[in-house]
Amino acid sequence: MTATGTPKMSTAPAAPRDRIYWSLLIGVLLADLLSKQWAERALGLHAPEEVVGHWLRWTLTYNTGAAMNLSVGSASRIVFSVIALGMLVYLFRLYRGSHPTERATPAALALISAGALGNLVDRLRHSKGVVDFIDVGTADWRFWTFNVADMGVTIGAVLLALLMWRSPSTNPSDENPPQ
Repeated sequence: MTATGTPKMSTAPAAPRDRIYWSLLIGVLLADLLSKQWAERALGLHAPEEVVGHWLRWTLTYNTGAAMNLSVGSASRIVFSVIALGMLVYLFRLYRGSHPTERATPAALALISAGALGNLVDRLRHSKGVVDFIDVGTADWRFWTFNVADMGVTIGAVLLALLMWRSPSTNPSDENPPQ
């Protein structure tokens, strides 16, 4: 508080963790939401449009389930929304628990969080499901159609796995091996 009783504003610069996390989260989320909005306006449902031959196409679809059409029937929308909310809370706690100078872990957490949030927005805004439109493959084989949010989750999860694999174990039993 200042002498006049007003709250004192902090002028300390944001920690690297915070700048990286929030920049990536907002950037990927906006890219996801805007690209889905474009896809719904510009593409016909299930009508592939070649971008790079048969290797990359835009094909608008809606996924009422989760990754790779995983489904729990008519409850999918509610179940996957609740799971996403729980995971977002958990991921945010991991971010807040990371060291202020850390960069890689907050980046991974931001990518996963942005993707989860982007797909959650789709589930909450309508019952059609999550908007997917990126279609890759060959003339004879196609990968599952996906979106920018899915790329964020995948890249973030791979990065987080690599970081965990490279970090020294924090298991106390590893510090004192049996003799």
